[in-house]
This record gives sequence, C-alpha cells and structure tokens, in this order.
Amino acid sequence: MNIETVMHSSLTLAIIIRKDFSEPGLKFFTPASYSQQLAYMRHPTGKMIQPHVHKPVHRDVDHTQEVLFLKSGKLRVDFYDESHQYLESRVLAGGDIILLASGGHGFEVIEEIEMYEVKQGPYVEGDDKIKFDGISSDLTNVKDDEA
Repeated sequence: MNIETVMHSSLTLAIIIRKDFSEPGLKFFTPASYSQQLAYMRHPTGKMIQPHVHKPVHRDVDHTQEVLFLKSGKLRVDFYDESHQYLESRVLAGGDIILLASGGHGFEVIEEIEMYEVKQGPYVEGDDKIKFDGISSDLTNVKDDEA
C-alpha cells in the first residue's frame, strides 16, 4: 500500500505516503480545501517548469495541519479523536511521509529518527497545542504495519 488514508468516521486523520510511491507527472494527495497542500512530482529529464511567483492570497486557517518527512528510523504514530480518545496506530519508516490533517496524534520513536516537519506558522508556544496523556505502548493497535 503506497498511499493510505487514515479515517475515523468520515474525518480524515492522516494521509501516509510510503517511500516506494512513484507515479509520473503531478499527483496531489490533498483536496483543495486543506490548508496544507501535499503533492508529488516526477518529471523526465528536460521537463521545463515555467518560472513563476506566488501572488499574495489571504487565507484563513483554523486548524494546523502538519507534514512529517521521516528521513531515517522508525516512528509509531498514535491517532486520537478530537475528544482525546485513542483510535489506532501506524508505523512509519525512513522515506515515508505523513500529513496529519485532523484529530490528535502522539508519537513513539521505535528506532532513532531524523525527520522534517512542515506546518503553518508562526508557531505559538503555549497557545498552539492542547497536550493530553496518551495511551501506553503495550495497549496500541498498530494497523497495516508496512515498516
């Protein structure tokens, strides 16, 4: 499974793109309504992408969405609903990417990781997150562990 959408009821919690995903051209994984857009591009040698600038466009962002690029290691991602109730987990490995779209999430490093995080800014320490107690490792339900 190269692309997985993690759902709860009708809500998308996350989109996971595994390291072996490959498709020609441009592929958007996110709908236009998301405040964070995630796409993949594969173009042949010599393909020209026309130079451009981005116009200033006012956007209202109500919820932070973040993208994690796991460079190396293994990371368990625990998913929670908006009421902080644990739902399920996935394991990411080096090269995997995840867009965290909604709900709550927590992490446990299984093997030392290096990763990048991209999200809307500016980040406001103390005002940006509501932290809560998560599930213990021995109670997790890891689904589709591809890593």
